[in-house]
Amino acid sequence: MRTLLIVVPALALAAGCAPDMAAPAQAAERFHAAVSAHREDAACAMLTRKTAEKLPDPGQSCAEALREVGLGPGGSVTSVSVWGEDAQVRLAGDTLFLHRFSDGWRVRAAGCEPVADLPYECEVED
Repeated sequence: MRTLLIVVPALALAAGCAPDMAAPAQAAERFHAAVSAHREDAACAMLTRKTAEKLPDPGQSCAEALREVGLGPGGSVTSVSVWGEDAQVRLAGDTLFLHRFSDGWRVRAAGCEPVADLPYECEVED
């Protein structure tokens, strides 16, 4: 009985320290669902401010720019990595980088592909 009392608090403590993998994955899926549904304004609202400001060309809205980028379907989540306030979510058809803000996870980069010995190259990024 005494062992059980020691193990349960240890498990609760470990669970409290584990990074939240579900929230960034859900944010990535919501972003791609909005893009797939041609709701670019909603997708732009899920970008970080810096990314949303950098994406459009002069005289162009974020939604117009996102439409032109033509991101492919995201697909299902294959892996999630979280380090501090940042996350990488790999979907079957895309890799996204996200940052956690007080109001939740926002997309910093999407349409990312690895480049040998270099950082990812992304269609949408800050």
